Amino acid sequence: MPEFLNVGKIVNTQGIKGEVRVISTTDFSDSRYRKGNTLYLFREGKDAVALTVASHRKHKNFDILSFADHMSINDVEAYRGGILKVSKEQLDVLPDNEFYYHEIIGLSVYDEAGQELGVVSEILSPGANDVWVVKRKGQSDVYLPYIESVVKHVSVAEGRIIADIPEGLIDDED
Repeated sequence: MPEFLNVGKIVNTQGIKGEVRVISTTDFSDSRYRKGNTLYLFREGKDAVALTVASHRKHKNFDILSFADHMSINDVEAYRGGILKVSKEQLDVLPDNEFYYHEIIGLSVYDEAGQELGVVSEILSPGANDVWVVKRKGQSDVYLPYIESVVKHVSVAEGRIIADIPEGLIDDED
């Protein structure tokens, strides 16, 4: 079975013509939701359903999607709460120094002296730049801003990140 990655969650229906309202978790909604693309719907206790995108538009903070052969609200009502995913094989190649979240989460973070700080446990997107949450053993998390002056080197293949930790970023009182 292929590996799948989340791209959005269906939070509601939209109108009566089979559209759904999606909160996206992808930075590539225009390419992910392009007409003709296949998305996989996962719902608790049900088998995955392959859906072909028929249309996509933006409305407020939502992506509005319709699927081939789903012409009415009755066809999509049961999809509410479902998670839309793509297979890993559908991922686009990113430019240098850009990464998918699943590539970063789980990498070990080291300072420039080679001291291991911890492991990236999640990624936050609060605004201008992402923030990588570094989980440390027996200590509070470190919130590492993903900016050039802090993150010096990322090697997905080696499973490591080298960071220049600014003074005051780590609370040493733990």
